[in-house]
Amino acid sequence: MIELELTYLAKYLPRDLDWKNFKEIVDIYVPNGSDHLTLRIRKNGDKYEITKKEPLKGKDSSIQLEQTISLKESEYMALSKIKGKVIFKKRYFYTFKEQSVEIDVFQGDLKGLVLIDFEFKTRKEKDSFKKPDFCLEDITQEKFIAGGVLCSKAYNDLKKELNRWGYKKIVMN
Repeated sequence: MIELELTYLAKYLPRDLDWKNFKEIVDIYVPNGSDHLTLRIRKNGDKYEITKKEPLKGKDSSIQLEQTISLKESEYMALSKIKGKVIFKKRYFYTFKEQSVEIDVFQGDLKGLVLIDFEFKTRKEKDSFKKPDFCLEDITQEKFIAGGVLCSKAYNDLKKELNRWGYKKIVMN
C-alpha cells in the first residue's frame, strides 16, 4: 500500500480534542544494522501487526511503501521478545475540515514530543494541503523524527533539532 502522509510538530493541542478518543500504541523496532529502522512490531490498542515502511522513491518521506501483516496476540507476544527499540505513545484521533488527523503524544523517554499526521488519498490533495494553526512546522522530510530513528532517542536528544523550529515541549498529565 502506498501511504501519502505529512507530519507536523504540534504548536498546541486542539481545544476540542476528545481526550477519550485514543489508543495506546507500543512500537518495537527490529534492529537492521542501520540508524533508521524500517521494520516494526506494533500493539495498537487490541490490534497487533508487523509493518515495514520505507520511502517509495528517492528521499521524499511523504510517499511511503507500507507493508503490513496482521498478527494474533500470541504472535505479537512471541515477536515482542526481540531485543528491539521501543516507543510508547498515545494516539488521539481528531477531525480537521473533514480530514482524519492522528495526534501522537509520546510517553516515556520521549515525553513532551507531540507529532501530528495527516494522511491523503491523492498526491494533489497532499500537495495542496494548508497546515492548521495547531501545527508548528512540516517535518515530514526530517530524518531525526522518523519512528525508526526516534526509537533510540530521548526527548533531550532531540532538543537541538526541535529548537530550530521553536518547538515547546507539550506535557499532559
